[in-house]
Amino acid sequence: MRIDLNSDLGGGFGPWSMGDDAGMLSIVSSANVACGGHASDLETMFHTLSLAKENGVNVGAHPGYNDREGFGRRVIPMSPAEIGRLCAAQIGALKGIAAQVGVPITYVKPHGALGNLAARDAEVAAAIVKAALMIDPELAILAISGTHTKQAARAANAPVYSEIFADCGYILSGQLVPRGQDGAMIHDAAEAVARLLSFLETGLMPVIDGPPIKLAAQSICVHGDSPGAVDMAREIRQQLTAHGIQITGFIEA
Repeated sequence: MRIDLNSDLGGGFGPWSMGDDAGMLSIVSSANVACGGHASDLETMFHTLSLAKENGVNVGAHPGYNDREGFGRRVIPMSPAEIGRLCAAQIGALKGIAAQVGVPITYVKPHGALGNLAARDAEVAAAIVKAALMIDPELAILAISGTHTKQAARAANAPVYSEIFADCGYILSGQLVPRGQDGAMIHDAAEAVARLLSFLETGLMPVIDGPPIKLAAQSICVHGDSPGAVDMAREIRQQLTAHGIQITGFIEA
């Protein structure tokens, strides 16, 4: 068995840093790079993309709401068309910097509250997919498994890959437990590993409000801004590898 390990990176801005991007990029096989909405700026993008290139890591655009104060975890009222333009501007910015670094942007994964909204709102999901494909028709979509984002990508005939989250709780709909609620985050690496190994064997994901649900995944996400994120990612990679699971990008870098 083989699976991708991804993380949300490039979350700093100006002199402020968030997480250990260098450490995480030595572990993961794909990096979702913030592109100026919820975090990052041109120099942060350049630095993050350069580190990804050095490590041979697959790179995707990680657009989010223009909400640095809330790190993109608050819904900002916008129409689907406005969300499409928001994503287009951010994806375009990252692709422009990536061209200077010499690394391809191969997929798009919406961030935080925007990603969660797209997961449950078909019009928002379709707007994000349309915006991505208008910029580059070969871009793939990395979607939360079993959600409207995956369905919208399929409807647009875009390459689409599903992800599960190593460190997030789930609800019965297949969406993530909202941040701030009990059960939203898993901080214990052993607990995260045990849940992942069980999922990879059964295809069933535990939820906080019902029986386990069936999901599919080609990628596993570990949030780069969580406490102990690098240690958790390292333990996950080591344990999956020890169980005969190969960590490799869902798109080759």
